[in-house]
Amino acid sequence: MLYFLIAFAVVICFTVFQRKKKGALTQTVLNDAQKQLLTQHINYYNKLSDTDKLCFEDKIEQFLDAVRIEGVGLEVTDTDRIMVASSAVIPIFSFKDWTYRNVTNVLLYPDTFDKDFQFEGDSGEGRNIMGMVGSGYMNGQMILSRNALVKGFSKNSGKENTGIHEFVHLLDNADGATDGIPGGFLQHEYVQPWVRMMHQEIRRIEAGRSDISGYATTNEAEFFAVVSEYFFEKPDQFQTRHPELYDILSKVFAQNPATK
Repeated sequence: MLYFLIAFAVVICFTVFQRKKKGALTQTVLNDAQKQLLTQHINYYNKLSDTDKLCFEDKIEQFLDAVRIEGVGLEVTDTDRIMVASSAVIPIFSFKDWTYRNVTNVLLYPDTFDKDFQFEGDSGEGRNIMGMVGSGYMNGQMILSRNALVKGFSKNSGKENTGIHEFVHLLDNADGATDGIPGGFLQHEYVQPWVRMMHQEIRRIEAGRSDISGYATTNEAEFFAVVSEYFFEKPDQFQTRHPELYDILSKVFAQNPATK
């Protein structure tokens, strides 16, 4: 009887400790309705094992604790929060205890906007930006189009996911430079092969011999973000058509999504 009471006490203490530990880590705890939104909208989450789903949920909670999501011209919903947080978590899912230190706020706009962050007006001229990582006085801010965010997690998204694209820019910038070379996540011996592959593929895109979006030719940073979208959205197709790029990105993100 004594042994039973001791064992019972140990279990209770451990449970309380775990709850306190989790409470210290996050004030946000996903409820059942929010977890259902993950199941409903985030295909990446649905492919995870039960254990990895718990880990994904925990990372979602940590992100929502650390980053404020605000609506500009709209009211932010739980679906919005889940999609923004998932965009952030997917690229870093395999990184233990890694957090975005270069974003504090995500501003959600109804639709596309222009370089002056305007989304209203009659003409619509220049309002073709779907996402942007702020700099200067906008440092620490990210702007996302809700329409683009939702489309990225729809069945018709194709190879594109604006949310993932913008958070990959933040990942790229973790070493202090948004240059398409994720120095903090790519071993030194793979840097030169990666740079060579980027430039080779950019030439193929320009020549019309690649299925990668032409936006990837803008610069190396956009190339990295565009192919990362493709890597996560259509991993089987990306691996088949671009095996060398896929292999490098598997090393960058420590993930192999084509096997899920």
